Parts: sequence; structure tokens; C-alpha cells
Amino acid sequence: MVEIYGKEASGKTTLALHIIKEAQKLGGYCAYLDAENAMDPSLAESIGVDTEELLISRPDSAEKMLSIVDMLTKSGSVDVIVVDSVAALAPQCELDVPVGERYKATQSTIMTQALGKIHYSVGYSQTLIVFLNQVRSHVKSSMCFPQAEEVTCGGNALPFHAAIRLKMIRTGLIKTGNKISGLNVCVQVVKNKLAPGKKKSELGIHFGHGFYVEREVLELACEHGVIIREGTSYFIEGEVIDGKAAAEKYLVEKKEVLDTVVGSLRNQLFKM
Repeated sequence: MVEIYGKEASGKTTLALHIIKEAQKLGGYCAYLDAENAMDPSLAESIGVDTEELLISRPDSAEKMLSIVDMLTKSGSVDVIVVDSVAALAPQCELDVPVGERYKATQSTIMTQALGKIHYSVGYSQTLIVFLNQVRSHVKSSMCFPQAEEVTCGGNALPFHAAIRLKMIRTGLIKTGNKISGLNVCVQVVKNKLAPGKKKSELGIHFGHGFYVEREVLELACEHGVIIREGTSYFIEGEVIDGKAAAEKYLVEKKEVLDTVVGSLRNQLFKM
């Protein structure tokens, strides 16, 4: 289980769609459970997601949503499940009672019960479950002054059960001339049971197209010697490209070269 959390407009959905895209490229079948009712198929397609091969569901309560997650995980037929988002999960009792009346069940109680079952099912499955989550301010009382801290929605069950927790922070805007064309984000590894944690990465998001994958591949390939950089020249698979912008454009246009470079990087990094 993976939790990706952060403030609004910090790139959480974009990262989840990129995960789905990469899983589909490897032949995986994916599901997108849209509790926010904000899934835009055209945006997903512009990022590279095959929406015709993507299961999209919009359950109307938290109980139904989490039951579907458990059912799909147990079936073993789905490789990636994205839940967007925990903050939008509404318990059935909350939907049934009039506004202003009290109700017993809470979101955190339901999450605690459901995640225990889902965590057990994940142990017998190869399914990756990605929960997107929002942050909210929690005021802590103190003897002097009250202090506000950021906490995630849904209680403590998800942070406990998640093997990986990623925090996304918007760090700035990307401008093309006088027009805002994207944003810069920082992804921090808050928790990682599978590899060393406490790492972070700076990424750029281009509106309508997702992450600047080619830029990240170019920088990482130069760092590990897959692409040779001498001055302003880049040696990519036998071709000499002058300038970073031209090298990025070359990788955008030559998808087969990009895939070859990514494959070489994965082989090298996984052997380390």
C-alpha cells in the first residue's frame, strides 16, 4: 500500500496517472476509484493512460469504495488500484442523516476496520494500492499558545499500514513567457519499508501533459553514465545533440530511444 498526500493542486493525481500509465505499458490492468468525481479521461489520455483499458468506478459511500478495493485485491486480476481520495470518502450514515444531526460512525473508524482487511488481502496478492490523501490543519492545545500542525485525513490507520508514504509539496510555478505552463513540486519519501527513506526529488509538471519525464530521464542518465555529457553536447545512442533543450526534445520525439535509455537506467539501478 502506498499513500500519496499533500495540499490541493500539488500533483497527486498526476503522479497516480503516471503510475497507471507505466503499469499499462508493462501489460498491467488498472482501476481508478474516483470518490471525488473529478476524474477527467481527456487529461488521463494526454498523460498517456489508455482509458479504454482502465476500470473507472465511482462508489457512493466509503464502505462500498473500500469493499471494492478489498474485492479487487483478493481477485488478483488488477495490478494497480488508485483511490482518489481518502478525504472524499463519506460514510453511509453521514449521507443518510440530515445536515446538523450527529452520527456514530466516523471516517477513521471505517478506515481502521477496512484497512485491516485490505492489508491482509494485499499479503496474498501482487496488487499495488495507491491512496491519494489531503492534509488538514489540526490545532494542538498547549499551555502557552495553540499550535497548528498538518495531519492527513482518515485517521492513523493508513499511515500505519502504508509501506510507502510520499508527501508532495508545490514549490513554484513554471512560466513560458508571461503564461503559466506548469508547476514545480517536491516529492518527499516520508516512510519507506522497502528501501532507504527520507529522500526527496524535485519534479516539473507541464499542464495537460504531466511530468517532464524526458527531463528527469536526461538528468538521471547523465548522472549514471547512460548518456554522456561533454560541455553542452549530449551523446545519446550514437547521436550528438547540442544543448539541453534540444536533447529533451530529441527524447520527446524518439520514444524508442527514450524507452532504451529508461531500460538501461533500470537495469543499472536495480543491480546497485
